[in-house]
Amino acid sequence: MNSLYLVGSATLQTLIMVFFSTIFSLLLGFPLGVLLCVTDPNGITPKPVLNQVLSRIVNILRSFPFIILMIVLFPLSRIIVGTSIGTAATIVPLSIAAAPFVARIIESSLNEVNPELIQAAKAMGSTNMQIILKVLIPEAMPSLVDGITLTIINLIGYSAMAGAIGGGGLGDLAIRYGYQRFRTGIMAAAVIVILVMVEIIQLVGTKISTGLLAKR
Repeated sequence: MNSLYLVGSATLQTLIMVFFSTIFSLLLGFPLGVLLCVTDPNGITPKPVLNQVLSRIVNILRSFPFIILMIVLFPLSRIIVGTSIGTAATIVPLSIAAAPFVARIIESSLNEVNPELIQAAKAMGSTNMQIILKVLIPEAMPSLVDGITLTIINLIGYSAMAGAIGGGGLGDLAIRYGYQRFRTGIMAAAVIVILVMVEIIQLVGTKISTGLLAKR
């Protein structure tokens, strides 16, 4: 089969996996990160017990090696997409693996917001939801963009690892054709494409973050 076609097809699969898993991990992790921030003992609505429970759950999920987590989630992938291998199936474990990472990034970014701004918003009678939506998130946006950029780059790495157990994408291409069939050119091409993807995403993320900082 044509090498260019193989690399192009695998690249498209990787882009699909990373795009959708980024969306789903943000949907799962963003609210969790906000909750971790606001329920912190120093947060706007301190709830130490809830915060500790959520924190332990996040830490446990983060400690799972991705390959093991993917195998554990095979049944869930099969229930959701009808199969446990391939591009669509890999999106499920990718999203769940990245969600706790996203939660910690969101929590860390929101915690960097100047407490005086929060106190000023409280003094003006702002509700907790208004403080979250109009103070915490807007002020933390440059840091949030950096964190999301890092998440996407990590997901590219995870998607490559998923290729080891039938996840599809560039990792699968490198293993099946580059390693098992000794086609070193295809393996090199897969690695180069991954490096280029990471570099482009990092440059775009940095540019957006810098632009947001300049507008302050």
